[in-house]
Amino acid sequence: MSAVRTPLANHRRIVIKIGSALLVDRKTGLKSRWLEAVCADIAALKAKGIDVLVVSSGAIAMGRTVLDLPSGALKLEESQAAAAVGQIALARAWSESLSRHRIVAGQILLTLGDTEERRRYLNARATINQLLKIGAVPIINENDTVATTEIRYGDNDRLAARVATMTSADLLVLLSDIDGLYTAPPHLDPEARFIEIIPAITPEIEAMAGGAASELSRGGMRTKIDAGKIATGAGCAMIIASGKTDHPLRAIEEGTRSSWFAPSGTPVTARKTWIAGQLQPAGELFVDEGAENALGTGKSLLPAGVRRIEGNFHRGDTVAIIGADGREIARGLAGYDADEARQITGRKSAEIEAILGYAGRAAMVHRDDLVITGSVRKTKKEGRKEDAAHA
Repeated sequence: MSAVRTPLANHRRIVIKIGSALLVDRKTGLKSRWLEAVCADIAALKAKGIDVLVVSSGAIAMGRTVLDLPSGALKLEESQAAAAVGQIALARAWSESLSRHRIVAGQILLTLGDTEERRRYLNARATINQLLKIGAVPIINENDTVATTEIRYGDNDRLAARVATMTSADLLVLLSDIDGLYTAPPHLDPEARFIEIIPAITPEIEAMAGGAASELSRGGMRTKIDAGKIATGAGCAMIIASGKTDHPLRAIEEGTRSSWFAPSGTPVTARKTWIAGQLQPAGELFVDEGAENALGTGKSLLPAGVRRIEGNFHRGDTVAIIGADGREIARGLAGYDADEARQITGRKSAEIEAILGYAGRAAMVHRDDLVITGSVRKTKKEGRKEDAAHA
């Protein structure tokens, strides 16, 4: 993969992570002028046809300002109370600022489980994708009000990377109080050298990560490097840039100093490789020759092409797809629980609502959640080119 950086305008879907220290002043609260400038940048990207998602820190920081909580570490219950107050204020601020550009904001609060447990992951992804489809900007934050472990503000770096991989974004921008990666923490080492292009995150790159730079952004460079490993491994490029100036996204586009982390592949390839090789199938779907042919042309697996089902799986679990001769030909993420899948096996998609009592998904396994793992039967029309593509 080339390590040559590309302009923001060349990307299809961008996730922007904003640190607490950029958005909230410890004494005065929300930095309204800065937020207005960022929203103007977002509007400019959307005007170019780019999907934009925002992972916004700041709920606890805003809440503790409103509640006038003392500086320093907060108890867990204090952090949760601050988040409850701050989430409302944060969502309102984003909504009002984006609305000035005729953009609708949608709030999504996630926990770690929402990105790790497959069923919840798919539900969250579907909601986010629907918001993007209708032109809204999802404003995403960790659901700190229900956290059961000590809250760390820097965790939103990793959350942003998980959101980027979840939505197949091709660029993650981490706006921070530092303008990129240095060979050592610059506030501790005046000889630290700035690194503009990072072709791959090596152990040497990881060793360069230092601690936190401020009270409101305790994650420091370490969580940014962790985020980079998640994002670039899934084919998503990453930028670390300073957000201290107004219009930070425009500044990146105009060439301000920032660090570019090259992707290791494309989002689709990386994600499907993960489906194929890293998850154990929870069940098996046996398909007929017609379905096998359809899979070979890049189609989804429809209920009509499934002959029988084995295993007890849930929606979002990995299932193996078995061809007419008993060989595994593909793996994918199930669109239905096993009991519902059995009810619609061999039936047309138009019959699903009558059978299950609700309008379910047309596909048993959607093509976006499916990867060919073996050779499949081809019609004469498809030729050798497609055989090679799925080999």
